[in-house]
Amino acid sequence: MEIFIKIIQLLLSLSILVIFHELGHFIAAKIFQTRVEKFYLFFNPWFSLFKIKKGETEYGIGWLPLGGYVKISGMIDESMDREQMKQSPQPWEFRSKPAWQRLIIMLGGVTVNILLAILIYIVMLSAIGEQYLPTSEVKYGITVDSLAFKMGLRNGDKILSIDNKLVDDFAAIPKVIILEEAKTIQVVRDSVNVNIRIPDGIISKLISQKSPDFISFRIPFEVGDFTKTSPAKKAGFKVNDKIIGINDSLLGYFDQFRSIIGQFKNKNVLVNVVRCKDTLKIPVTVPNEGLIGVYPKGPSNYFILKEKQYNLITAIPAGFSKAYDGVGNYLKSIKLLFSQEKAYESVGGFISIGSIFPSTWDWQAFWSLTAFLSIMLAILNVLPIPALDGGHVMFLFYEIIFRRKPSDKFMEYAQYVGMAILFALLLFANGNDIMKLFK
Repeated sequence: MEIFIKIIQLLLSLSILVIFHELGHFIAAKIFQTRVEKFYLFFNPWFSLFKIKKGETEYGIGWLPLGGYVKISGMIDESMDREQMKQSPQPWEFRSKPAWQRLIIMLGGVTVNILLAILIYIVMLSAIGEQYLPTSEVKYGITVDSLAFKMGLRNGDKILSIDNKLVDDFAAIPKVIILEEAKTIQVVRDSVNVNIRIPDGIISKLISQKSPDFISFRIPFEVGDFTKTSPAKKAGFKVNDKIIGINDSLLGYFDQFRSIIGQFKNKNVLVNVVRCKDTLKIPVTVPNEGLIGVYPKGPSNYFILKEKQYNLITAIPAGFSKAYDGVGNYLKSIKLLFSQEKAYESVGGFISIGSIFPSTWDWQAFWSLTAFLSIMLAILNVLPIPALDGGHVMFLFYEIIFRRKPSDKFMEYAQYVGMAILFALLLFANGNDIMKLFK
């Protein structure tokens, strides 16, 4: 069921993005009185799931969910309509329009994708605002995984800055470390300021790991809830109990308890608990899973989250700012593919994209991810690869600069090359996903 919900969210998000992207081309073409023959969500080789013709345009839904397209008269595109190109140019055709109009038509899709992301951010900010955990609030320090440990961080460190720059939003720290290719991290460790130099090669490993949780916040272990078959609940634990140790070991934090309890699988232990003003030792049998079925209280019980509220007016510049940051961050992630060793292994396809959606339906997460994917789609489409919008833009700039249009035959071959490149990239990205399933 969780996978099904992820798939539905992915398809809905991509459908929205494709429709708006192609609508950008469609509107620009109509403005310059260029005929649009087809407007399709998804591709329709051999047959369509649905189609209807209104005016000069056929609207439809294809069966192959790999994008969508508008077929513009007189344009060499993925339809590879050679017969039309053999005819004399007509006034309503793409090829008959001035280069600057054709440029606007080709940039219509990516423009609308960026505007869509901005609109989503504006609506979300004005409706629900922002909430985040300030780095200064992480008073118990951090917990780290094995890679963060190799980086030089330790459980309990309190992060001050990255490359001597304050990062106010704690959740943004892993992203800043990776995207900015950080060299140093400044922390407080045992009341002493420490400057940690990040070893070479760690950033590429963090990219390959693709986990934002290599750094997390540390919290005390107070019982918030129980699993349905919780051994702890059967043993007499209660909500609000503060767990402070196992047998003779004192443990102040949830991560410490979690790392040690697994050593006592199928054994009886005494768990030290503070309840009101009393300290208790509660015997419990640890099952084979190495867990006692207790959920800790959430971070809102320990930290003061920072909130920002917006009205419709103040949300507009904030929405533009978030989209600007999104574009910058995605460009930095593309740069990492070429600057970090084996970063290409992190490239993923539809499985990777689908996995970022939550397993339960969450409209806030859905629209936030849709805005991110809209920015991603815009940037990928503007890459100078034939068959993408960016490839057409590249040749249009050539025409504008040198006042000479590439021949139709050249554009036809370029389209074939571009489609081959895109197909290879599609196979590579989705092949990476499949390989990761078997690792």
